[in-house]
Amino acid sequence: MTANRGKVTTATLRTMKAQRQRISALTAYDHMFAGLLDEAGVDVLLVGDSVATVVQGRDTTVPVTMDQMVYHTELVSRASQRALVVGDMPFLSYQVSIEDAMRNAGRLLKEGLAEAVKLEGGRDFAPTVQRLVAAGIPVMGHLGLTPQSIHQFGSYRARGQDAAEQQGIVDDAKALEQSGAFGIVLEKVPAELGRRVAEAVAIPIIGIGAGPHVDGQILVTPDLLGLFTRFRPRFVRRYRELANEVGEAVRAYCRDVQSGSFPDANESY
Repeated sequence: MTANRGKVTTATLRTMKAQRQRISALTAYDHMFAGLLDEAGVDVLLVGDSVATVVQGRDTTVPVTMDQMVYHTELVSRASQRALVVGDMPFLSYQVSIEDAMRNAGRLLKEGLAEAVKLEGGRDFAPTVQRLVAAGIPVMGHLGLTPQSIHQFGSYRARGQDAAEQQGIVDDAKALEQSGAFGIVLEKVPAELGRRVAEAVAIPIIGIGAGPHVDGQILVTPDLLGLFTRFRPRFVRRYRELANEVGEAVRAYCRDVQSGSFPDANESY
């Protein structure tokens, strides 16, 4: 149960953390799925740049454009009645300058109808976060494994593997909080580091592969449903295997069309 069955806001999420109520978040990319997830009671819908891999079939999130993110965010926003809608800022939409970040974040709110934006990075982007928040744009951070930096990392291995990197992630979380971020996604780090980060800041920490001790969890929806089958991260729990069910349904349809049993009299005018 959430703190408030009404509209979820950034204030709702802060209250949930204070009251130790876990936050549920999922990705959404289109109007139909966003409506289903929202009605089911998810607290946060993230229009993730993961649209690149699960919708566009790309190898990384890097190629996604600002126009594409605005388009998908608007589809999700119109379907969501309760969940907080957060639009991902794609690669190079905020890294070049604070002015670019302002312009692009504003597009996600004005054109995409998002209620907040998410960007990757810690202390280096604290001034950007501060400026966006000062302009009235709620910002969620993203630490740990940051997929837009995959070419720099060289792999999708877990982050926070040594003491120095762990301390850096904690310091980044504190910097984002001080800059006004309302929450942070923490990806693919050791569970104890997840606990440490969640205890270090007053804002919600939403984990994906960050263990059970954070303030909430997020998964990529096609992973959760078993629709995305190219790879399966260790942190994913598949609640259904819908790729199999879709295949079975389509094969049955093809058989019925080929045999002439579809449509029958009740399905004809």
